[in-house]
Amino acid sequence: MAQIKIYGHTSFLHPIRRAFSDILHSCIVDAFQYPENKRAHRFFYLDEGDFYYPAGRTSQYTIIEISMFEGRSIEAKKALYQLIFSRMEQKLAISPNDIEITLTETPLHNWGIRGKSGDDLVLNYNLAV
Repeated sequence: MAQIKIYGHTSFLHPIRRAFSDILHSCIVDAFQYPENKRAHRFFYLDEGDFYYPAGRTSQYTIIEISMFEGRSIEAKKALYQLIFSRMEQKLAISPNDIEITLTETPLHNWGIRGKSGDDLVLNYNLAV
């Protein structure tokens, strides 16, 4: 399971939200061998005065926060980051310098899904990738 929050300037992010979500999901599917039908993305649009960011970034600056079950290898996580950086640059012309990703893993028992604790779920995908 992965829950994803995407933060960025309204004027930049809102018009490209569908393409951004599609690209991001394709990266997760490829890097983590994740099911195509498991997408949970939320966009947080910020106005100019509500979003301060480091020097050297542009109005395309976007933060991606991924919260997911623990279990993926370091290699799979690094592959995910590289896929996101390269595909966003190739398909949406967003510089890797304008994307920051944080990934937070939590034990399955810290999730409540479909009326159960996450560690009681039967998953149709492998976490150990």
